[in-house]
Order: sequence, then structure tokens, then C-alpha cells
Amino acid sequence: MPPIQAPFPHARPRRLRASSAIRAMVRENTLTVDDLIWPVFVRAGEGIEEPIPSMPGVARHSIDKLSDAAREAEALGIPAICIFPYTDPKLKTADCAEAWNPDNLCNRAIRAIKHAAPNIAVMTDVALDPYNINGHDGFVIDGEIRNDETVDALIKMTLAQADSGADIIGPSDMMDGRIGAIRGALENAGHQNVTIMSYSAKYASAYYGPFRDAVGASGALKGDKKTYQMDPGNSNEALRMIERDIIEGADMVMVKPGLAYLDICHRVKTEFEVPTFAYQVSGEYAMIQAAAQNGWIEGETVMMESLLAFKRAGCDGVLTYFAPQAARTLTQ
Repeated sequence: MPPIQAPFPHARPRRLRASSAIRAMVRENTLTVDDLIWPVFVRAGEGIEEPIPSMPGVARHSIDKLSDAAREAEALGIPAICIFPYTDPKLKTADCAEAWNPDNLCNRAIRAIKHAAPNIAVMTDVALDPYNINGHDGFVIDGEIRNDETVDALIKMTLAQADSGADIIGPSDMMDGRIGAIRGALENAGHQNVTIMSYSAKYASAYYGPFRDAVGASGALKGDKKTYQMDPGNSNEALRMIERDIIEGADMVMVKPGLAYLDICHRVKTEFEVPTFAYQVSGEYAMIQAAAQNGWIEGETVMMESLLAFKRAGCDGVLTYFAPQAARTLTQ
């Protein structure tokens, strides 16, 4: 049934916009700190905060500095941090063996954050691109990104992260069958309480460029990722991917990128009613920051408006590089 409203002048919709108090009372969607997941970049070394030029305001942190950042996030009430490693190029190989090294950069960072900020949930990325000399999310054999061999590697990577204390596993590779394989491996290894947030609808997008700078993958990538990431023109396919991952054991699902795919977020939440997240990716973040730094937009207001858009589309939360800034704004 369509909404019922009295005719003018008995109905004056502006009455509900007349003051900040009334606007707050009738607001349909609200952003809170609980909705934020903070993606962070970790690198080797000590005492390092290395700015990323294509992502103004974002830095690669050494583990000690990342621990400080985790304490700050915990104090702000941010519920989760997602770790992405900047891997030494010397450790990138065709067999990607560093991905499941128990003492690799990511796994050491997990343990450090859990020690520094025990109330923060630690999320990890499960894909081979940070460790792959070819820059791809999967094994490259004779020029082909191989699915099943990659899934076997992702299982080993997942178990190393879970053993290190990861709370949420984030498979971002878009290989077929990986959620079921990862869930089975976690169950068999006694990690029944480890949560999977699957990058279920991850598109082959041009919005990822600054992220690839941040993790050192831009120069390494040979070709593109269109044979495993989704075509931006497809919407129904996204729902099939979401349904598949739920059946295979995903606890939460994600749409990536975010703002350009709010229609997908809305369809997913409406259709499946599962915990649905979006990733406000590096290109989205960089565009807002660049425009704000040039004085073309009011940065903080646009930041908050963009984050609220995810809630309006039906998302339960959002991964965003704005998380600390947004948390401070919300708590103020």
C-alpha cells in the first residue's frame, strides 16, 4: 500500500524538518560508531607511519604503531579493524608461500592487536595478491588464474590467521567454492567460532587503484582480474554469488565497491535479510579527500553523508578509511 498523506495544507511535510530535535526524532536511518570497520595497512619495521600519497590521511603502520592505532580505535568504540599487509617484494613468489607463514607480517599484526586492544575484533584479508609475484588473488599457471589450486592455498592461509587469533576471516579472492572449503577447514581445526565475512559480490572495478598502491600490488599486477571478479554491468549475478556463499557457510556478506553499487547492497539486504556490509574502497575515499583538500566540497559533511548512504541502502556496516574521523565526529 502506498504511503497515506493528507492533502495540503493539512499536511505540511516541512513541519517535520523545522528543528534539529524534530529531524532527529523522525530520522529513518542513523549512523553509529558500531557500524564502522577500519581497514588498516601494516608494514615491516618499527616506529613507522608511512603516508600513502594516493590516500591522503592514510598511512602504512609498523606493528608497534598499528598497536597504538588499535588502542585509539578501541577508545573510540570502533568494533573491528581489518588488516592488509604491505609485503616486502622479496617475499612475493609464484607459490605465495608467505601467505600461510605463521610469522608473516599479517599474523604478527593480529597477535599484536589482540594484545594491545583485546576488545577489538580483528578481521583479515584472505587472498594471495599481497604475496603473489604476479599480483593476482590466485595462482597463475600458464597465464591462467587457477581456481582449485588457489582454494587449497586459501585454506592454509585462513588456518594460519585463525591460529593467530583472527576473529573474522574475509575471503576477497572470488574463487569458486572457497567459502565452503574454508568453513569446513575451520570446523575441522576447532575454529568453530571464527566468523566469515565473504567478499561475495566483488566487482572488477577501477576504484581499487589507491589500495593497490597501499599494498604494493600496482606494479606487480600482470593483466587484469576480470576472469574472477564480477562484471560491473551485472546485478542478478551478485545475488547468485551471495546465495552461494550463504549456503556454503558465510556468516556475513559484503558488496565491494560501495557507493557505486548501493543498488546491489539494497537488493542483497532485501532479498536475503543477512548481515550485509559494503566496502567504501580506496578510490571512493581518495575522491572525497582530494575534493575536500581542494576546497571543492565540505569534507566532513560529505564523509558523513556518504557513510549514511550505506545505512539507507540497507547495510549493517561499512568498511571505511574514514572510521576514526567518523567515530570522532559521531562521539562529539
